[in-house]
Amino acid sequence: MELTAEEGRVLGTLIEKRMTTPDHYPLSTVALVNACNQSSNRDPVVSYGEQTVLDAVNHLRERGMARSVKRTGERAMKHAESVADALDLDDRQPSLLAVLLLRGPQTTGELRLRTERYCEFASLEDAEAELIRMASADIPTVTLLEKVPGQKEPRWIQLLCGAPDPASVAIAAPAVAPPDRIDALRGEVDDLKERVAELRDQIAELRALFD
Repeated sequence: MELTAEEGRVLGTLIEKRMTTPDHYPLSTVALVNACNQSSNRDPVVSYGEQTVLDAVNHLRERGMARSVKRTGERAMKHAESVADALDLDDRQPSLLAVLLLRGPQTTGELRLRTERYCEFASLEDAEAELIRMASADIPTVTLLEKVPGQKEPRWIQLLCGAPDPASVAIAAPAVAPPDRIDALRGEVDDLKERVAELRDQIAELRALFD
């Protein structure tokens, strides 16, 4: 069954935070909502409410792609992804899937640059080989779109949210610049906001214990 746009955003966000900020993972519901709605490293930028995100998590859990846990001494439920187990992905493949879920169709070069925070691909050929393995797996999770006029390179797209219409993707695909320092700083700010949300949850839990 295909994922909805909301489920794809939540799944991509959970993968991203597991691989880039493991010390603050799993994510509370508040942190997950903030992460889905952050303005950097997202296309399109969305404004999901808490119920939208929780519904998406529940549907992902039904597909074996997510889980929710409550640790001893904590009041808040926290959420994690389990897509590697559900789709039999290797260690680095979730990083490519996350970036495609969060930012849409991209070239191999763009994917290699944008996964630098997640893991390392030694070269373009290394990243492309991983994408080819994902595309040719028993459960393919990506595919390569045909190059269209005006594009120097073909783009990869994720398949979890359904098979794309190449014509509509080609028309809608924006020209994307490589990541720069401003984009990186925005990502750091959003990560800090999520950490503040986590601290607020922890403070609320401590207050509840002493009330």
